[in-house]
Amino acid sequence: MYKAAFFVFGLSVAVISYGAEPVLDNERVTVWDTTMPLPPAQHDFVAVSLSHVGSAIFGHKGDVVGKAGLRTVVIEFKDHPLALIANTSGYPLAFPRANAKKLLENDRVVVWDNVWHAGKPTPMHFHDKDALVVYEATGTLQSTSADGKQVVGDYQFGQVRFSPRDHTHSELLVGGHGHAVVLELK
Repeated sequence: MYKAAFFVFGLSVAVISYGAEPVLDNERVTVWDTTMPLPPAQHDFVAVSLSHVGSAIFGHKGDVVGKAGLRTVVIEFKDHPLALIANTSGYPLAFPRANAKKLLENDRVVVWDNVWHAGKPTPMHFHDKDALVVYEATGTLQSTSADGKQVVGDYQFGQVRFSPRDHTHSELLVGGHGHAVVLELK
């Protein structure tokens, strides 16, 4: 079975065998990175195929997801809705935006196929929803908050990060390639 290190918020959290343990588990989601079919899903989910970049499908509780030999990130949605928050930042919402194509939307999630281009920052924007990012390229992003603070973060193909809502920033690809499927949780 294939093993890999995973990172959440830039910290190493586990070295796991795909399909054996979740790569991320919090009050909102359980995330699996697998190359094998999983048992029937305990919740509705989105599956992001890392073999078909820029794609995602929505599935329902009880469905079996994954295919032997094809790497898939499966995000199961827990029943933990959050109250809406108002955007008082004065900036537009994170999505929709240039270079992001909506893949699907329902009452649980909005899924975007997002591309960053070197030297072209996103406009300053506000995240009103928790987001889960499945990176489909390896690169480095610089995040600049509304007060000018900058944080640079590296990511790898297949890496998964959870980003809590209620923050404002812009993003700039400063190295490598920038491509991800971004799930905004409702």
